[in-house]
Amino acid sequence: MTKKKIKLKDYSSLVGSEIGLSEWITVSQKMIDDFCNVTGDYQFIHNDPDRAASETPFGGSIAHGFLTLSLITKMYKDTTPIIEGHELVINYGLNRIRFLAPVPSGSRIRGRITLGKVEPRGVNKILTENKIVVEIENAEKPAMLGTWVTLLVKD
Repeated sequence: MTKKKIKLKDYSSLVGSEIGLSEWITVSQKMIDDFCNVTGDYQFIHNDPDRAASETPFGGSIAHGFLTLSLITKMYKDTTPIIEGHELVINYGLNRIRFLAPVPSGSRIRGRITLGKVEPRGVNKILTENKIVVEIENAEKPAMLGTWVTLLVKD
């Protein structure tokens, strides 16, 4: 896929617009297990599908909320325009992250990204806010929503 390019000075014209809709990402049990191994979070709802099926209302294992959150990097990178005229993008933080629905093992999720704000910060920095909604395929409620704040550093 060829990504759209936009000049940094024109980026603010996209405020309020959807700037990216990612491809579907399958959240496999292996991905969940690998996340357990990296984070040390071995709560049975994530890594014991049989027990999760019998002891929870989820019907099986579910992804960690933080796994879902971590996948927004891929969703953003793969879908948003290439912004010309900056040297790097720095993760500045997150606002109002909410996990609204569980992501069952084997389900597919995607990110819908809307540019919320572009604000100069000093001589060579621009603060951006990207509203993120992580959708679950064939589900009524999104898995997650929130705002991702990034700092663009100009060349």
